[in-house]
Amino acid sequence: MAEDRPLNHDEMLSVLEWYRAAGVDVAVGEEPVDRFAQRPPARVTPPAAVASAVAERPAPMLPLGGDPGEARELAARAQSLDELEAILGSYDGCGLKLRATQLVFADGNPQAQIMLIGEAPGAEEDRQGKPFVGKSGQLLDRMLAAIGLDRTKVYIANTVPWRPPGNRAPTPEEIALCLPFLHRQVELVAPKLVMTLGGPAMQTVFQTSNGIIKMRGKWSEVSIGNHKVDAMPTLHPAYLLRNPPAKQQAWRDLLSLKLKMIGMGIA
Repeated sequence: MAEDRPLNHDEMLSVLEWYRAAGVDVAVGEEPVDRFAQRPPARVTPPAAVASAVAERPAPMLPLGGDPGEARELAARAQSLDELEAILGSYDGCGLKLRATQLVFADGNPQAQIMLIGEAPGAEEDRQGKPFVGKSGQLLDRMLAAIGLDRTKVYIANTVPWRPPGNRAPTPEEIALCLPFLHRQVELVAPKLVMTLGGPAMQTVFQTSNGIIKMRGKWSEVSIGNHKVDAMPTLHPAYLLRNPPAKQQAWRDLLSLKLKMIGMGIA
């Protein structure tokens, strides 16, 4: 049996990083506390005057975070992608920012005619500040290379620009707060073709509750903000890593994208 010993500095940092990646952000005691066994404090009846004042005063509203209306106003001010990135960097309306390491705005060529939209940054993206740079991003690079594309020929973003704790899915409220910024991002890039990666990104961009298997590989004209564009959903590279047989479906989607590019004269 290994001898118990205190963790050294590097080991402690590794444990803390594991907790952070799992979304743990509140410290608790070493011994469990049975809250059910604790007796509630005795209720003290306030004087009549105080009780009357409390009864007449409306209950305070708890802060609910940002306002989608405010997000739309802020996003509309951006006249360039640099301005939009700066506005997002100072925006505190979405709680995801509080736990993320940094903003993950975009990668690739802002002048590209093809835009890829994923769901949310992961741990590696959070560290590097760029979308799709982990294992799924490496697979995405190989997928693009198979049809003659790379990051100099596409523009890549996510529906939310901050990593959700523990890599959980963004909530509808978080997506609503970030959506105006994505819409403005698409308007400023003005791509001719959009490909969404994974079910959540598809549902956000196509405004549907359908599943990815039903809709993948099908082209539709969608409105993203004030920009109308032909868009197609495909499977997320992370899903392909977990389910290699599904790469056949993704390959058909990539061929469809290539044919669409040829038909529209996109190099």
